[in-house]
Amino acid sequence: MRSTMLLLSCLFLSACASSTSSTGVAGTPTAAEALDLWHTAASRADEQAYFDLMTEDAVFLGTDASERWEKAAFRAYAHPHFSKGKGWTFTPRNRNVQFAENGRTAWFDEMLDSSKYGVCRGTGVLVRTRDGWKIQQYHLTIPIPNDLADEFVARIRKAS
Repeated sequence: MRSTMLLLSCLFLSACASSTSSTGVAGTPTAAEALDLWHTAASRADEQAYFDLMTEDAVFLGTDASERWEKAAFRAYAHPHFSKGKGWTFTPRNRNVQFAENGRTAWFDEMLDSSKYGVCRGTGVLVRTRDGWKIQQYHLTIPIPNDLADEFVARIRKAS
């Protein structure tokens, strides 16, 4: 019984690892590790590391409907904050990563905790480049419980 449980545990962990990561390029981080490094860089206000983990044509979609930031514009927005040592902290607590058959593209969703915004969700696309996994698109949202949706929709319409 004990050996069966151990075998099942190993198989489960192996399946989880293969479904949420893909090997990096020649020792570079996996897709999931690249996302972790990106969040860590933001928390440390490490502008160089944060933007190095994004493709040149990356897009960041913020929580406000008007926020569609191409990389250069997003960096210009973030620079004054990062230069003062002020980043933002989103701590992932649940992540799903799926890979295209060719292993060079991945899409993900993750639940995040933020002291400022509470529970958030990030979704996006990663691509494997010569330099490793990079974020090509990231979309940050604040999930609204269905029971509160009517109220928020009404407030958004009024604000518009």
